[in-house]
Amino acid sequence: MLQGKTIAFLVAPEGVEQVELTEPWRAVEQAGGTPRLVSTQPGRIQAFDHLDKADTFAVDTTVGDVSAADFDGLLLPGGVANPDILRTVPKAVQFARDFFDAGKPVSAICHGPWTLIEADVVRGRSLTSWPSLQTDLRNAGAEWADQEVMICTAGPNTLVTSRKPDDLKAFCQAAIDAFGG
Repeated sequence: MLQGKTIAFLVAPEGVEQVELTEPWRAVEQAGGTPRLVSTQPGRIQAFDHLDKADTFAVDTTVGDVSAADFDGLLLPGGVANPDILRTVPKAVQFARDFFDAGKPVSAICHGPWTLIEADVVRGRSLTSWPSLQTDLRNAGAEWADQEVMICTAGPNTLVTSRKPDDLKAFCQAAIDAFGG
């Protein structure tokens, strides 16, 4: 389904929720796609299991060395610190915005939509997220709902969002479908 497609996984150097990185990564690989770990710094990123350090993962490339044109889709894992860091890095915010400008599919889970708020791409869109982001999303012009997965096509691209690790099965399937076109 994703043969020949490369999906960017944008994460900060630390703070990504490990299961929200590894489960979608595995789903992209199982669908025949190529996941690539994009971060703000080279080296390795530190993943977390909630508040505890988990594994580290090698960064494939940095936001300064690639563009949305190099990928067929973008996936934003959550974790509280991860998107909070990303939204303070202008190149990371621009990288995310560029997928919307190019009409390419984007998927975000848990706290991942924080980066999209900073990129000013959620206005008029329907999303879900970790419940604590609902006010931020509404204030940014989005319609928020408490659902396992939301697929919004009311914009320049397909936007897939989910709330939490418990939603990963539905999230991964919807993301793969969106990335597959």
